[in-house]
Amino acid sequence: MRRSRRAVVAATMLLALGLTAVASPAQADRPGPYDVHPALWSHLVAMYDFDHPVPGDVALEADQGRSGTEIALVNGGAAMRVPDEAYKGSGNALQTGQVNPAVAGNDDWKAGTFSASGVPTLHAFSSAEGATVMGWFKRDMDGPALNSTTANPADRFNAIGLAGVLTGDSDGHAVRALLELIDVNGELRLVALGRRLDGGSSQTFAANEDWRTLLPKGEWVHLAATYDFTTGTMALYRNGEPVDGFYTTAGDPWKLTGPGPYVTTASDPRGIKIGGSFPQNTLERNPCDCRMDGLMFLDSVIPATDIAKQYRYMAR
Repeated sequence: MRRSRRAVVAATMLLALGLTAVASPAQADRPGPYDVHPALWSHLVAMYDFDHPVPGDVALEADQGRSGTEIALVNGGAAMRVPDEAYKGSGNALQTGQVNPAVAGNDDWKAGTFSASGVPTLHAFSSAEGATVMGWFKRDMDGPALNSTTANPADRFNAIGLAGVLTGDSDGHAVRALLELIDVNGELRLVALGRRLDGGSSQTFAANEDWRTLLPKGEWVHLAATYDFTTGTMALYRNGEPVDGFYTTAGDPWKLTGPGPYVTTASDPRGIKIGGSFPQNTLERNPCDCRMDGLMFLDSVIPATDIAKQYRYMAR
């Protein structure tokens, strides 16, 4: 359904709620973005559709969620917004990628935000019981990129970064909740990677199916990952359907022992990273030659039924 049609539907909903034609703009505001299913509105911390440059600085993208967390389009600026319809009614997509693998510089195209003192607008992920990361992704690479930080010209990174929320003590790489492709026992896999405690160990839930099947080259795919910090469980979804997988770390890496409740560290995340690590642009790692759209960061474990609703809502 195109945005113009969604606007008509939204207007009808408002009338059904008893609003009149003379309602003030504040009263008539829709409580969530048109591209987000109403079941997710109350949990949506940040959302980026790459159709909303910040007025006065087109190298920044405005947040369509409730937090107002602006992100930077690092190194490429406005050129990173490219016309590509990830789902019906979408406009621009975000283009990320490695720029010069032979140079140990900081010119890769990626996106995100970073603050060493924490990002207050992301406070919802402090002492959080759960989180969800989702969005549309289209890859244009056959494996991890060449490692631009080492002297060996044949060396490659061990992962491809998609999107995630940083920890409260992150250097720009360590994450609280992340979607990525990473080497697991010598094989690249689609994973959800989570960390409950700042400075603590991470757990990884890796998909069984081949990553090239889950993310066919040149094809838009909707991915989602959920992180339940109260139970130590995670899940992956592709095009609204659960993905079978396995945990890579035995034992209790999230330290779910002793008295609860079990939540994340009471610290504001230091930011968001998209298409690679170090959104503050101090180092290159795990670049993604990809396009992305409809990226969403939510402060709870979204049920499988609602993830399916969101996929169908965007894909119809």
